[in-house]
Amino acid sequence: MSTKSAAQWLVGHNRFEQKKASSLEKKNFGNAKTISITSGKGGVGKTSISLKLAKILSEKGYKTLVIDCDYNLSNTAVKLGLPLSDNFYSLLSAKKSFDDCLVKHDGYYLLSGCNGSIELLNESVGIEKFIIDILVSHESEFDYIILDSPAGIGRENLTLNAYSDHRFVVVTPDRSSLTDSYSLMKILSNKYGVSENHLIVNKISSDKQYKRIIKTLGDTVDKFLGTRLKVLGGVERKNISVDQFDRILFGEEEFSLHQNFINIVEMFSEENVGTLLPISEHGQDVHLNVC
Repeated sequence: MSTKSAAQWLVGHNRFEQKKASSLEKKNFGNAKTISITSGKGGVGKTSISLKLAKILSEKGYKTLVIDCDYNLSNTAVKLGLPLSDNFYSLLSAKKSFDDCLVKHDGYYLLSGCNGSIELLNESVGIEKFIIDILVSHESEFDYIILDSPAGIGRENLTLNAYSDHRFVVVTPDRSSLTDSYSLMKILSNKYGVSENHLIVNKISSDKQYKRIIKTLGDTVDKFLGTRLKVLGGVERKNISVDQFDRILFGEEEFSLHQNFINIVEMFSEENVGTLLPISEHGQDVHLNVC
């Protein structure tokens, strides 16, 4: 791996500006589309969204891989009820092959992270570069690779987001979620030249709330960053206990909830990918403090 800094490395390797094919055009040749599921704030539902989208894509016939990039506080296996493993560290330390470290579940493949691994904590290798090495080495084997990214503006998250073909920014109606996600997009724009992101609004209570959020964030991004934010859709809040939510989500027991995700994938599949913001006249503005 090059000794260049992450920023220098990305200048030569960021694929964002390369010509893109239609987003869900199934490829016979070439590399997987990489989608980073990201946010500025934790607790917005990134992992559940990552796994649900992977399941839908696999059901549509696309070979899909999910990589848990929260590599030492992994929740993917927990949410799916799968045994915890040290596969991520085993791959990093070359104790196992890539194929041996994958688990196939519900039609898609999963590389889960570890849970409090001291060995992984002591590793000096840049994890983001290790993950990008995985993408470079194995992207020809998949149609889609979904990165379940950690929240925030840490170096690893920024690098993985900048490298990805697409970023699905997940926000909730919470004001801090909107502000933190704006900060994430701001740094990606200013530091890495990322000029386009996609938006998923999770845990929405009403259509009016949803429209107000996409207008607020869209107007802010347009005014202060001059970047594009494309709306993929929203996921409604359900009065379901936390311990039952993922079982119902992954089991498709709640049809309207399942349809929310079908709509997101279908919106992404359109040639123009979503709705270009800002959206005009959608309720009262909620002003964000930005600089």
